[in-house]
Amino acid sequence: MRYLVTGGAGFIGSHLSAALVRRGDEVVVLDNLSTGDVRNLARVEDSSLEFAQGSVLDPLLVDELVNRVDIVVHLAAAVGVELVMNRPLRSFITNIRGSENVLEAAHRYRRKVLIASTSEIYGKSDQPAFKEDGDRVLGSPKVDRWAYSTSKAVDEILAFGYHRERGLPTLVVRLFNTVGPGQTGAYGMVLPRLVEQALTGKPLTVYGDGRQTRCFCHVDDVVRAILGLLADERAEGDVFNVGSTKEITIAELAQRVVGATQSSSEISLVPYESVFEEGFEDMRRRMPDTTKIHELIGWRPEKSLDDIISDVVSDIRAKRPATTGTTPGRQREPAHRYS
Repeated sequence: MRYLVTGGAGFIGSHLSAALVRRGDEVVVLDNLSTGDVRNLARVEDSSLEFAQGSVLDPLLVDELVNRVDIVVHLAAAVGVELVMNRPLRSFITNIRGSENVLEAAHRYRRKVLIASTSEIYGKSDQPAFKEDGDRVLGSPKVDRWAYSTSKAVDEILAFGYHRERGLPTLVVRLFNTVGPGQTGAYGMVLPRLVEQALTGKPLTVYGDGRQTRCFCHVDDVVRAILGLLADERAEGDVFNVGSTKEITIAELAQRVVGATQSSSEISLVPYESVFEEGFEDMRRRMPDTTKIHELIGWRPEKSLDDIISDVVSDIRAKRPATTGTTPGRQREPAHRYS
């Protein structure tokens, strides 16, 4: 099979692309490199990867690439709390218009599409575990975080609409705190940021009181889930939570990182108002109910949090000092470029 992976030079996209190539598929990666990096694709064999630099906001380029593949995995989106908060309008437009372009091209050529969504969909719901059919609880549209949540909800609505009204084979995955080697802390991702701070002897910054909980899932497990859902036609037209159900507070996570790195760094609690805009809201819990995906394809995460931390520590240690890499794959000048 031939896959188009939008955002394929990013963290999850590069791991997915590598997994597809390992099993014998061909991959076309579309990425504008705003947050992705071609060096993430170094693990992919050159002969099976084609890299096109460009944006999902370019409908002509998207059309050209979708026409040449069998399946589309749409991962390109604004990523990270800090990026979303700093560039809310860009994030909103990128998410919605990019998904519109991908879905319209997929409909034109009858290509199956997986849309990557997010746990942000659920907003500040106080449910103990989020189920796919649960209610969304959001704050004011003036708060940028809820604008991001809304943009991803629109992506989902578009996917469901194309499936119901136009018969397009679409499916949605809601990802919960995917982590692992290759992820950067540059856009607010908590685990690589904490590891980088621990390895450089800086205080580990934990926002708020540190008692908010999250569930961290290894990127390898997430890739397994994506491939399993794509292989099962029963998943079409539906949405699935993908993540771990093992909760940990962020303060405890920081302590685990200190232990894993044998760092002498202290843990520093930082008030939200000193980092984010006025009105910023965080969620106290964010745990998925993964019964649905388990019952359909038997998926459960296999890697523990200790495995995850160990892999992230090893990866960041291996990259210090930073080294330069070469562009993988066979580069091609796209017919149309968005800048």
